[in-house]
Amino acid sequence: MHLQILGCSGGIGGANRSTSFLLNDSILIDAGTGVGDLSFTALTRIEHVFLTHAHLDHIACLPMLADTILGSRSAPLTVYASKATLDALKKHIFNWAIWPDFNKIPNSEAPFLRYATLETGQSCCIEKCTITAIPAVHTVPAVGYQLDSGQNSIIFSGDSVCSPAFWDIVNTTGNLGHLIIETAFSNREYQLANTAKHFCPLTLLEQLKNLSRPCQIWVTHLKPADSELTMQEILQDNKDLNIRRLEQNQVINF
Repeated sequence: MHLQILGCSGGIGGANRSTSFLLNDSILIDAGTGVGDLSFTALTRIEHVFLTHAHLDHIACLPMLADTILGSRSAPLTVYASKATLDALKKHIFNWAIWPDFNKIPNSEAPFLRYATLETGQSCCIEKCTITAIPAVHTVPAVGYQLDSGQNSIIFSGDSVCSPAFWDIVNTTGNLGHLIIETAFSNREYQLANTAKHFCPLTLLEQLKNLSRPCQIWVTHLKPADSELTMQEILQDNKDLNIRRLEQNQVINF
């Protein structure tokens, strides 16, 4: 299986795209601005969207995706997320005021947009990949995801400062190959990172002490203004850790 990184920045501007990963050809993990670079044909292949949380940088392209592919195929688009995240979408986005309610188009009995609740600890299997919602700690209700191909697993923290429950899952995943973990701010924004419940290098490295099994660590969600500085702070005096920066358009096979 392959995970294509459509966007992994903590902002926009130039080549920066916000968080979205394409699993195989039909599954999105988050729907940030990176989705907009896909061709129309590629967009019509998307059938499932898994959201970590309802913040705009992770859902920005979902409304336009639904609008764009409506009428181009008969199968509905299914959005998986926690009840809290789905409730936020219904109340604040697909409410007719901000965007049409595609859960009622063309009608309520056969809508183009379907919602599927996936709470922490719950899994579903699509295209032989088991996708499990895992614990996350953010300013709004959030989850991360484990993507298990059977041979290897990718764990994605989502936007989260993590927790003992998160590390328990990471450390008991026997086929763990890759850990994608966020770090939004440099150390000079330590207080802001704590308030926003994002990592900075100091807090990331402290949390990585909980990691007890080998894997490739990918850093995502770097804010554009300080992305180089943040990576320097992460890698300084930590060259023994298997840490690299996640790159847009990168493909991870697992």
